[in-house]
Amino acid sequence: MVSRMKTVLSTLIVALAMTAHAASNLAEIPLKDINGKDTSLKAYQGKAILIVNVASKCGYTPQYKSLEATFQKYQAKGLVVLGFPCNQFGGQEPGTNEEIKSFCSANYGVTFPLFDKLDVKGPTQHPLYAALSGKDSQFPGDVKWNFGKFLVGRDGKLIKRWDSSAKPDGEEISKAIEAALAAK
Repeated sequence: MVSRMKTVLSTLIVALAMTAHAASNLAEIPLKDINGKDTSLKAYQGKAILIVNVASKCGYTPQYKSLEATFQKYQAKGLVVLGFPCNQFGGQEPGTNEEIKSFCSANYGVTFPLFDKLDVKGPTQHPLYAALSGKDSQFPGDVKWNFGKFLVGRDGKLIKRWDSSAKPDGEEISKAIEAALAAK
C-alpha cells in the first residue's frame, strides 16, 4: 500500500512539474520588441494575452482599431494585446519596425505592445508561433493569414485560437477574454 502511494505521489509530482514547465514555455521564448530590445512573454506573466500577427497593408488592417479598443477595455482587468508584424502573406507588411510603429500609432492610435517582425509559418517560423500552432499545440496548423489570434490564459496556457475574420471586439472573443480574466 505504501509503495503504491509513493508511486502515485511520484507520478503526481512529475505531472505537476511537467504542467508547470509547459505553462512557462511560452514565457521563456526569446523575443524582440518593436524597438529591437530583447524581451519575452515573462513581462506579461499573470495576464491574459491576445497574440495577433498583424500587417499594415491587409484587408484586415482595420482590426487594429478593435484590437486597441479591446486592449483599452480589458487592460485594467489584466489583458494585454500583443501585435507581431508578419510579411509572409502577400507582402502585406513590408515596412521597417519604425515604419510599422509609426503607421499603427498615426492611423489607429495603437498603444498595445508591438514586436519585431517575424515569420508565423514555414521553415523560418519563429519559436513562439511553433509553440502556438505547431504539432504539439492544442490548436495545431499553420496560420493562414494576417490577424490570426491566439488567447493565452493568466497561467500561460493556450486557451483558444481564431482566424483572421474573427473580430477582436466580437462576442466570441470578448466572452473568451472575460472567462480568461475571471480565472485566477
